[in-house]
Amino acid sequence: MPTFTLAGPVSAELEIRKSRFIAHAIPVADRDAAMQALRSLREAHPSATHVCWALLAGGQSGMSDDGEPSGTAGRPILEVLRHHDLDGVLAAVVRYYGGVKLGAGGLVRAYTDAIATALQQAQRVERIAQAQLTIEIDYPDEARVRRWIEQEGAELVDSGYELTVRLVLRMPATKCDTARVALRDLTQGRARFVDDDDDGGDRTGHRCAARP
Repeated sequence: MPTFTLAGPVSAELEIRKSRFIAHAIPVADRDAAMQALRSLREAHPSATHVCWALLAGGQSGMSDDGEPSGTAGRPILEVLRHHDLDGVLAAVVRYYGGVKLGAGGLVRAYTDAIATALQQAQRVERIAQAQLTIEIDYPDEARVRRWIEQEGAELVDSGYELTVRLVLRMPATKCDTARVALRDLTQGRARFVDDDDDGGDRTGHRCAARP
């Protein structure tokens, strides 16, 4: 079943019984990016009563009620993200308390409605799992391999030069096997593929492991 992320950030604001609920849904690459976005929101709203959030990002998901009664904010926000089949998305709701208590049921409805309203205007795009492929090649092969990378639309994320040239590529995980075969053919079998033990692949948890 496909999952989706957002084409760009969206926001919406509701006023419920004198409290302001400002909802934000933001596409993020990973948990680190989500935490940075949260810090920015808190800096932009220093007098807010709560900044409640939920994150769906593969194995890096999480949520927080940020002082609201347990289960009344983070969980409802998370369920809205799941309902929309989203991944790689941070949803956060900034609340300015207006002096009228909403009760547990009222809070659940308020946080649900706030983030759902923001997502009504969101454009979803299918999320394609990315993977890293690390290749070692001889110096004479570098130019043709770089041309192949450009032609195929792969992303060159790192390079190193020692006895051989080491290139780290990012591409859709489904293209790894085809890329491996193509690069071997391009270099007449000289290309060597390295299992990237340093970081275990990209931050979505995928990598093109070296194969014999």
